[in-house]
Amino acid sequence: MPGPSLASSDPVPPAAPRRRRGGGTLALAVLACLVERPMHPYEMAATLRTRGRGDSIKVNYGSLYAVVEGLRRQGLIEAQETARAGRRPERTVYRVTDAGSAELVSSLAELLSVPTKEYLQYEAGLSLLPVLAPDVALGLLQARARRLVETLDERRRLRAEVLEAGLPRLFVVEYEYMTALLQAELDFTTALVADMEAGTLDGMARWASLHGSAATTTDPVSTDPVTTDTVSTDTVTTDTVSTDTVTTDTASAPPAPARGRRPAGSRP
Repeated sequence: MPGPSLASSDPVPPAAPRRRRGGGTLALAVLACLVERPMHPYEMAATLRTRGRGDSIKVNYGSLYAVVEGLRRQGLIEAQETARAGRRPERTVYRVTDAGSAELVSSLAELLSVPTKEYLQYEAGLSLLPVLAPDVALGLLQARARRLVETLDERRRLRAEVLEAGLPRLFVVEYEYMTALLQAELDFTTALVADMEAGTLDGMARWASLHGSAATTTDPVSTDPVTTDTVSTDTVTTDTVSTDTVTTDTASAPPAPARGRRPAGSRP
């Protein structure tokens, strides 16, 4: 028995984010699988893995069974049958309910129509940028820009492969979105680096004075130039930009004792 079909009418987007039933985006991915056809949890996991959903949805396969059980308790899915193949453990096949289909549609309407605040690691790092000395921060930003260039180059290569394979763009729009974000991040970072190198970033002099140094344009990590080539937004991967951090040792050695005076506690 196939699951209920999704409503063909346009869903009304909520005016503000609401508390979704059934859990997070992994629960929505499970519901989307069951809209296609009834499945047991192992098949759901295999489907999500094969389609690369882990690139855009935080998929914890270890908690998938708990998510499935939560959906069942809320009446969003139900058991269709339990079968055993040979000596394998019993597997319960689930199907989506009418309530589950309605929840999937309303949740997707919210995800697509209502912007929400997302706490990004890069944003957090930028908010604390003055903690570092200007020359150190400059080198780290230059290193990030180089990594972004490498990541976007790889996406461009994969995009060419996908176009050659003839995969419809419909199935890669989320990757295009991620690529557009990375390109925007690269553009912002290279512009910020340029302002710091030129000394035109407002507050640069005060920032340098807080660390007892003059504003500098020296890159302490590398002097390689940063490439700002525009990269196409069509892609099929969501390679994560490396978040390797460079640790700076801010501890200074204790001052040497003045001549003619012995350190406290020393013997003559």
